[in-house]
Amino acid sequence: MHISDVLRVKGTDVVTITPDTKVRRLLAVLAEHRIGAVVVSHDGVSVDGIAGERDIVRALAKRGAAVMSEPVTAICAAEVRTVTPQAAVEEVVRMMTEHRVQYAPVAADGGLRGIVSIGDVAQNRIVELESERAALTEYIRGTR
Repeated sequence: MHISDVLRVKGTDVVTITPDTKVRRLLAVLAEHRIGAVVVSHDGVSVDGIAGERDIVRALAKRGAAVMSEPVTAICAAEVRTVTPQAAVEEVVRMMTEHRVQYAPVAADGGLRGIVSIGDVAQNRIVELESERAALTEYIRGTR
């Protein structure tokens, strides 16, 4: 199973914001789209960073409410681990777990192709395991 399979189910829409967007607007975008993170991109195609709920909470705890008027570049992660559509789901789960990454933009041919969360890849893996279990049960029972 590959990340392209996850995107086929989830979709390829990616919400982006520009680096100069204020944290206050970031909060509104997250709430509006009911998502946990957005890709920071100067052109809507490249990946300049990623900003999410955790980044906001940590910045608020550290610097207070003044952070709301700062640009997202003040709080976002600039080192982003991207994956390709051809990446195996198991490899992506491993990378996300090892590096404590909740979101991974999917990039190919110099552009953004989607975004997956740890929840997306875990859900995909659960569905895959349930399907395997059902097939093995049918095989054992001889109903196949």
